[in-house]
Amino acid sequence: MSGFVSFVGSGPGDPELLTLKAVDRLKRADAVLFDDLSSGPILAHARSGADLVGVGKRAGRPSPRQHHVSRLLVDYAREGGRVVRLKSGDGGLFGRLEEELVALREAGIPYEIVPGVPSACAAAAAAGIPLTRRLTARRVQFVTGHDADGGLPRDIDLAALADPGASTVVFMGKRTFPALLAALVARGLPPGTPAILAEAVSTPAERVVRSDVSALAEMLAAEPGSQPALILYGPLADGAG
Repeated sequence: MSGFVSFVGSGPGDPELLTLKAVDRLKRADAVLFDDLSSGPILAHARSGADLVGVGKRAGRPSPRQHHVSRLLVDYAREGGRVVRLKSGDGGLFGRLEEELVALREAGIPYEIVPGVPSACAAAAAAGIPLTRRLTARRVQFVTGHDADGGLPRDIDLAALADPGASTVVFMGKRTFPALLAALVARGLPPGTPAILAEAVSTPAERVVRSDVSALAEMLAAEPGSQPALILYGPLADGAG
């Protein structure tokens, strides 16, 4: 008899931002396969005696391949217990959720998805701003700045990302933001567009840097740093009410 898998969004890192359902699933799990950003104090909610298996991916560091993670997930579920796949933020936002869902469907293993606090929302909260603004930021767009090969995705919609009336959040984009900005400025994005770099949101290492897109690109080109981060730019990022 196969087990059951709960895909649990752990939020941005602060264990107090876990949902009640997330805590319940952790307390009842026989095994927890967790991302790097879901480790630390969040795992204190796991049941004593549960297998805790790190399967996270971080840019520039040795990481398990996705097919290995999916295979491991299926193998644990086939042992018949309750399995939690703990993903940072919300697993449906650039969290490689689709590949793992497909693996479970093909293996005939039942699952559920428990949403988590998206890191984009937590970053805006850390900066003390909303993601939308009446009249000036009626659209929010999320984009990844990191393709499978580590470079800037070639198929992103530059015209949409250069829209000065949209709030934009770039995931995994510190290393590629200088190249992205050059393309956006060529498409008409003003170089002085307000921007925010939000690193290690909701953790003790949190850092929020307010700048504009040009200065931020120069800073990241000189030293991107190793902390996980989001980049926010557009009318949301100027801090006005």
